[in-house]
Amino acid sequence: MPAQPIEVCPDDGRYDALRRGFNQRWVARPDYVVVATSTDDVTASLSKFLADPASKARRITVRSGGHCYENFVSAADVGVIIDVSQMNRVYFDTSMDAYCVEAGATNWNSTSQLYRLSGRALPGGSCYSVGSGGHISGGGYGLLSRMSGLTVDYLYAVEVVTTADGKTPKVTVARKDSAEPALRDLWWAHTGGGGGNFGVITRYWFRDLPEPPAQVLLRSIAWEWKDFLERPDLFKSLVRRYGEFFAHERAGTGPAFIHHHDYRDMFTLLKLTHMSAGKVGLIVQMDGTEEHAPARLQAFLDYITEGFVSEVGPYIAETALDQQMGEHGPQAELFTPTRLPWLTATQSLNDSGPNRCGKYKSAYHTAAFTEGQIDAIHRHLTDKHYSNPDALLQVDSYGGAVNDVAPDATAVPQRSSVLKLQYQAYWTWDTDADENGVFDYRDAEKDPTIAAPHLKWIRNFYQDVYRSTGGVPAVADPVLPASLTSNTDGAYVNYPDIDLNDEAFNTSGQPWHQLYYKNNYARLQRTKKQWDPRNVFRHGQSVQPPRPATTTSRS
Repeated sequence: MPAQPIEVCPDDGRYDALRRGFNQRWVARPDYVVVATSTDDVTASLSKFLADPASKARRITVRSGGHCYENFVSAADVGVIIDVSQMNRVYFDTSMDAYCVEAGATNWNSTSQLYRLSGRALPGGSCYSVGSGGHISGGGYGLLSRMSGLTVDYLYAVEVVTTADGKTPKVTVARKDSAEPALRDLWWAHTGGGGGNFGVITRYWFRDLPEPPAQVLLRSIAWEWKDFLERPDLFKSLVRRYGEFFAHERAGTGPAFIHHHDYRDMFTLLKLTHMSAGKVGLIVQMDGTEEHAPARLQAFLDYITEGFVSEVGPYIAETALDQQMGEHGPQAELFTPTRLPWLTATQSLNDSGPNRCGKYKSAYHTAAFTEGQIDAIHRHLTDKHYSNPDALLQVDSYGGAVNDVAPDATAVPQRSSVLKLQYQAYWTWDTDADENGVFDYRDAEKDPTIAAPHLKWIRNFYQDVYRSTGGVPAVADPVLPASLTSNTDGAYVNYPDIDLNDEAFNTSGQPWHQLYYKNNYARLQRTKKQWDPRNVFRHGQSVQPPRPATTTSRS
């Protein structure tokens, strides 16, 4: 008789850790957590769940790295969590002629193992503990993406435990070149459709993976908020020119130096913190094997900081990035441009930040910021009625090779953006609301005012930036005047935001799925109907099976 899957129940000392993920806002109360070590464990666990009469009322969810921003995995209605983090091998599969990455492998697992094994890499994220299961299925990206595209651009096949009848699990391998259209749809749905929609992902296979540069050039710098408060025009100029640089690069406009040397090898993260943080930060990575890299880096910095220095000295001086900013820790040692082996540099930047509570929002921008958006950004980052050094807007450079792929080639439709934005607010409990002498999640359950100021700030911030398009980064819509949707292209499914479902925060007339998937949603729904018509795998923003066509009878 095969060994049974490991089940961690409420009386187990591991239960409290395994029923939650990285975001401490969300703590589930499942009957048990399955620690799966194989696809057979997943199949057995799903079979047991489906045989339970109570399964229709409660959800089964899956966790690989535990970084889901919303309560899609850990929530009160969850009966069973399948944790696949022990399924974390990375190897070359000769039977598939492809590199296999199991769903529980973290970004660091896949990065370090693939590179050591082959000299190749997935262009994935810089948060080391994010799991492949969700990261890849949502169209994960990272510091190599402008040079090499998205992770899903190299996906050849995926193994998923599905249950088309809602009763019997089936191990399904869907390939890019599968003969059956339904299998090709299932493969395609995992190139950006997001996790928790069609089944339990257990393995991915990749072909033709890119080779990262042997060496990269890194620089991390910061500017003091006290200087920007004296010169708000220069803060706005930084935001404006940062966006314009990447818009010019895509459009073929602007200064000649942008096009004289290809900047696709450069990835940047601009950390626009709340003023209470004291500093604004910037992280830059470039191909360090390119002889002109130091000069190109300086030309980029000179462009975005125009006016920061006068004939008599700096108005806004460069300083070290010596403090935590969002999910990245202090990097004072990178104030001087530093050339490192790519793997070493990736390890240096790998961070996920401390475990705490968080709320996130996202946006794709296809052009530079409008003046109204810049004013709104400055207004909320200098809000004197809110103080949180762990609140920020991170603006990542985007485009490059990402935009070489057609919008329907994968489930990621945003293939014309030049910036990718992540609005972030972090906090800890800091109040002993239940008066038991300690801080923990029970305090937040008892006292909603702990989270309230942070949720209010980030919601107001987001709504104000996109006020002209209904409080969200609307996608191009022929119903709306072109001027209203000229520089945004929806939101990123891997940064889920349940507020997009709520008409109190989204008055655009565009539902959440249009903002995430645009015209690709219809194919995702068709795939849902084929592989999970009974909606076993569901959450607050899961793909919904298409509604049956209504018929009218004639009398």
